[in-house]
Amino acid sequence: MATDTDTWMIEVDGELIPDYDRTLTNFNEGDVVTGTVVRVDKDEILVDIGYKSEGVIPISELSIRRSVNPDDEVEIGQEIDALVLQKEDAEGRLILSKKRARFEKAWQRIEAAAESGEPVEGKVIEVVKGGLIIDLGVRGFLPASLVDIRRVQDLEEYRDQTLLCKVIELNRSRNNVVLSRRAVLEEERKEARQQILDRLSPGVEVEGQISNIVDFGAFVDLDGIDGLIHISELSWSHVNHPSEVLEIGQKVRVKVLDVDRDRQRISLGLKQTQTDPWQRVIDETQQGDVVSGRITKVVTFGAFAEIVSGVEGLIHISELAEHHVENPREVVQQGEEVKVKIIEIDPDRRRLSLSLRRVEAGDPVKTIDLGPPGERQEAEVPELGLSEEVFADRPQAAEDEPEAVAEEPEAAAEAPAAADELETEAAGDEPASEVSAPDPDDGTVDEG
Repeated sequence: MATDTDTWMIEVDGELIPDYDRTLTNFNEGDVVTGTVVRVDKDEILVDIGYKSEGVIPISELSIRRSVNPDDEVEIGQEIDALVLQKEDAEGRLILSKKRARFEKAWQRIEAAAESGEPVEGKVIEVVKGGLIIDLGVRGFLPASLVDIRRVQDLEEYRDQTLLCKVIELNRSRNNVVLSRRAVLEEERKEARQQILDRLSPGVEVEGQISNIVDFGAFVDLDGIDGLIHISELSWSHVNHPSEVLEIGQKVRVKVLDVDRDRQRISLGLKQTQTDPWQRVIDETQQGDVVSGRITKVVTFGAFAEIVSGVEGLIHISELAEHHVENPREVVQQGEEVKVKIIEIDPDRRRLSLSLRRVEAGDPVKTIDLGPPGERQEAEVPELGLSEEVFADRPQAAEDEPEAVAEEPEAAAEAPAAADELETEAAGDEPASEVSAPDPDDGTVDEG
């Protein structure tokens, strides 16, 4: 049977012989060709591409990895693409590059993905300062802040993992590809977030985890969507900073106070899942009872005493002693333990008036029983399928303080009307200390 070479005959010295040059692959430098690996050495790879000699791929042209083992990249008999660097070098060899062939094809794929918004897939090959290097055929940079929805504490856990990312920045002239895995995750969670929003309603209780703590409150992760516990809703007691009550990663049970579906904002309360100490005071005490307390603040018109955690009453200056008192500090000091008589309870305004001078020797001291923890009416909890995973914090959630979702509650006790015109702070009173949360570092550092 005749072959193609039978028709490619030339006459040499009066004899017809096959024109072997016509059987060779026709290509130019810069072309991408396909060939078969015929030998793998430690410093080069030999590839048959149908040329008069086998092509050579130097080890430096095998992969975009910094260091590579040839046996991990190719094997004998494998068909690969390679870019022609030189048809003949100084030794007459055909020089090829596997990584540059991948590079050309990768750029076409990446540019198409960037235009369409489709994600690209690649393997993490390096952990560098500020992020990860992804092998896409080119070196893609994934900033640490865009690796996950939450900030990742240890990037090493992603080494050798295959990740799906979106291209967010592209510059071929600089070989610069910036990726975002967070964009992919957020898109995947968009539908799940909407389902959670649809199921939530004010009054129900849910479980979540503290994802971030800021000066004005704490964010709770409800499996893909964050709700905010305003600082005023953390505790029945005064809280200087949310970090006094919560820590990142802590699991909490919270009550839904409000749901703004249009803006996807959820207001939560932590104190609402705890016993309201004021209600216990109302239930357990009455006017005339003597109770134990601790002086929490001394002001010009009297002193405040906490009789249970979260409930303070005012001892007006006229109720400090039988004699006339010029300065309340003559009678009481901050932190002092005292016995006081309840002279008025205003449950509507949550105000308590106390007296030191009306306590008589031998008066029995009333103990306020707050009951065992969790003794309260349980709200029905919807089946939300909330995650048990502990998420890292998300600094992006705290960049902009949301509009106020709750006002600061009124003080547990205030000065009576007669004292409104008096100064509310005695000379020398120090303001409550402020604790500021450290600014979170999002870790966004360009490679190099």
